[in-house]
Amino acid sequence: MSDINKTLRLNELYDFYKELLTDKQKLYFEDYYFNDLSLKEIADKYNVSRNAVHLSIKDAESDLEKYETKLSLLEKFHKREELYIKLESINDEKIIDIVNKLKEIE
Repeated sequence: MSDINKTLRLNELYDFYKELLTDKQKLYFEDYYFNDLSLKEIADKYNVSRNAVHLSIKDAESDLEKYETKLSLLEKFHKREELYIKLESINDEKIIDIVNKLKEIE
């Protein structure tokens, strides 16, 4: 898996499972993946070692993958999206209305 694909996957997993991470994992993960800070910059920001930041981010990545393995929320989301697209292509107003209502629930 390329670095870009890995980052995209982790960002998607984070959207689903962030509330299951520790506060520190969330802070470091967001600074690293969303704010594009280096490990050293994050370590300096929170007055911790670079290694502590590295380990916390790796643990968060591992936890996110573990949650997906157990719950499959991201996989199910992508499957629903594919089905929505297929249903919308039928071009029936009743079906499109139902699909839109389903999307609102999510």
